[in-house]
Amino acid sequence: MTEVYYIEDDENIADIVKKYLEQKGFDPSIFPTIASAKCALTQHIPDILLIDWNMPDGSGDTLCQWARRKWKDLPIILITVRNDTRDIISGFDQGADDHIAKPFELEVLHARIQALLRRSKNVSGGYLSCGPISVDTDRMMVFCQGEEITVSQGEYQLLLLLMENKGKTITRERLLEQIWDQNGNYVNDNTLTVTMKRLREKLRHPPCLKTIRSFGYRMEDGT
Repeated sequence: MTEVYYIEDDENIADIVKKYLEQKGFDPSIFPTIASAKCALTQHIPDILLIDWNMPDGSGDTLCQWARRKWKDLPIILITVRNDTRDIISGFDQGADDHIAKPFELEVLHARIQALLRRSKNVSGGYLSCGPISVDTDRMMVFCQGEEITVSQGEYQLLLLLMENKGKTITRERLLEQIWDQNGNYVNDNTLTVTMKRLREKLRHPPCLKTIRSFGYRMEDGT
């Protein structure tokens, strides 16, 4: 199901759009502030963003710019109050892919979303997330609460394997085998312990990264 993040502080408009998109088979989430949207985006990447220009805690084009710096392929539609050329130009300058002016017909919004999704690759497929951690698998970059974290090759591969198997416990033996032995590097069990310790410290000891005593590790949402 296509996930839509709609940043809109008008409850009536947000509710109408949400119900309409649900009828069309989308999975919309509403965020009434830029701050709440940023918090959600650091934990999970949707398929498309709809951003209203006028928000109580800032201008929608600033959120657009922030999102574009982090996710260059994330489809973004900026929604303006009026068909103001200056707003439109500013929105495109900040990274918006399209714009639509209020008041808009729901059918028109739906058509714009569909058109943008058709010409955009599935950006969410290039990202893995769990709690405050996200991994850009295309660029091999790690983020914690939206901030890029520098990790070693071993730390990245360890995190990637756990993220790819989110919700499953991975044994220490499997981690050693898949991360180090397959690369022709024989290491002992202490290498995994040290690598995990350093990774946890860099990620600020996230509660979603769990140790399963005497067995292995697991990434788990909602903790």
